[in-house]
Amino acid sequence: MLKKIINYTLVLAFLAGFGYTFYFLYSKSQKKPVLYDTKKPEKSTILKVTVASGTIVPKQEVLIKPQVSGIVEALYVEPGQNIKEGQLIAKIKLVPNMLNINQAESNIENARIQLEQAERELNRSRKLYDDKVITEQEYNRTLLDFNIKKEALNVAESNLSLMKEGTAKSRNHVSNLVYSTIQGRVLDVPVKVGSSVIERNNFNEGTTITSVANMDNLIFEGKIDESEAGKLTEGLPIDLSIGALPDLKFKAQLYYISPKGVTEEGAIKFTIKAKILEGDLQKIRAGYSASASIVLERRDSVQAIEEKLLQFAKDSTFVEIDSAGIFVKRLVKTGLSDGLKVEILSGINSNDKIKVPMAPK
Repeated sequence: MLKKIINYTLVLAFLAGFGYTFYFLYSKSQKKPVLYDTKKPEKSTILKVTVASGTIVPKQEVLIKPQVSGIVEALYVEPGQNIKEGQLIAKIKLVPNMLNINQAESNIENARIQLEQAERELNRSRKLYDDKVITEQEYNRTLLDFNIKKEALNVAESNLSLMKEGTAKSRNHVSNLVYSTIQGRVLDVPVKVGSSVIERNNFNEGTTITSVANMDNLIFEGKIDESEAGKLTEGLPIDLSIGALPDLKFKAQLYYISPKGVTEEGAIKFTIKAKILEGDLQKIRAGYSASASIVLERRDSVQAIEEKLLQFAKDSTFVEIDSAGIFVKRLVKTGLSDGLKVEILSGINSNDKIKVPMAPK
């Protein structure tokens, strides 16, 4: 009797397990209804913005260079110092070339010999003219030759003085003294006392003694891709963000777009410049990195939806509208997009509930 009870119990347990397994597999095979979120269109302002990176630079910056080659004997300015136009910046100690010095001294000696000869001829001609032996024209010719020889000696002596001391004879100009050509702030002094410097001339741009800039007129200078350059126009407002001053915002206005692009890292870039109009200008320093946000297009208070609500099929753009629990497709015409929201020109109204498509797994 006990054996039969155990057998019946095992059979019932097997049938119960089989039934539960069948029910579980059946339940798993049935698709559960998918519930979608919906969103309504809303009024929004859409901006199409491009960003250009660049730096803050003075609009007027001048590199001061010496008129003679030599060694820096003294410096009278430091970076950050405000200076006036014509203020003394540096003094250059000349290092004359001995070959040139020797040639200049030889020229002086030759000029002196010629002047002495011209003076003797002048004295002889003056006596003959007083005795009515020669005409006034012949006397004046001798006098002119004397004056020419005298001036030649002065020039030769001035050349030697310039080579040795940097000053011209009988003149106040001192070529070995370097003066500022503008009023502003000293940005940099790249040389030190004792450094060798080269004069500026037609064949060499010369060594920079210091750079001076007007810090009251700062601008943003950056680069923009060719795909955006054609959409810019002079006068566009710009929002500037400076990396070193993250809590401050600055307003600027675009005033220059380069007419010619340059190749950088395989892309064509155009230089743009903007004048800084508003902000705490006293905290800005030349060389700060900055980014410029430029509004290319703007739509205010337009009907818009999130771009993720749009669906595409071939050349059509559509959304799915909730209609009594059933989603139906509806073609829409879109306008300006900022990458997150898109303007809807036609196809839906403000009361429509738009299906939020599920992201693909």
